[in-house]
Amino acid sequence: MKGKSMSFDILAIRAELEALSEEKYKRFASSLIPNVHHLIGVRIPLIRKIAKRIAKEDAVEYLNATDPLYFEEVMLEGLVITHMTSDIETILSYVSKFVPKIDNWSVCDSFCTYFKIVKEHRRRVWTFLMPYWQSTNAYEVRFAIVMMLKYYIDKKYINDLWVIFDRISHDDYYVKMAIAWVISMCFVNYPVETMHYLSDNQLERDTYNKALKKIIESTRVDKKTKQIIRAMKKMNSKAL
Repeated sequence: MKGKSMSFDILAIRAELEALSEEKYKRFASSLIPNVHHLIGVRIPLIRKIAKRIAKEDAVEYLNATDPLYFEEVMLEGLVITHMTSDIETILSYVSKFVPKIDNWSVCDSFCTYFKIVKEHRRRVWTFLMPYWQSTNAYEVRFAIVMMLKYYIDKKYINDLWVIFDRISHDDYYVKMAIAWVISMCFVNYPVETMHYLSDNQLERDTYNKALKKIIESTRVDKKTKQIIRAMKKMNSKAL
């Protein structure tokens, strides 16, 4: 806040998170999020509540001071960014520093879900996302894909999505599943356009089949269409 000196005690915030720990939830979360070893066991709505408070007090000071060790602290940093009030360029500068810290699907997807200022700056954020498609880091790629899912499934961008997906070649499971997830949601909203893409694309076979599976699992797709999709799954080529 202008005119007020703020000093965030990072250890105090860590202690606040630790006080909210639930051992049963910690075990549950550990089973869902692979490769996360430093876990306190705090539910995301509680982390978001703290993030909102910090963002209201002084997001910039907190973000400049934080040095996350635990999963929840990384999540908190991301959520503070999503709730901070500033110009888009300042916010994106903090996003650039944050994205390399993402190492699991939970932080990635939660961050993207709450990063709602994107709706006001879609063209600028689209440009910002472009380098991440080429990253060798799986979660940087997933970050860009989930951002597409949350904010860019519409007539204006759908053909651009197809071009990008055809160019992604990454063996990571969470990248492939993210692409499949976006395609399935595109199918729900734009079935004709998505069916055209599924009939002529450069997707890797695993990613293609995962996309079909996600469409089949959707409760928003009718039984007759699911039968057609099942038949397409039998196709055995990279470009279908």
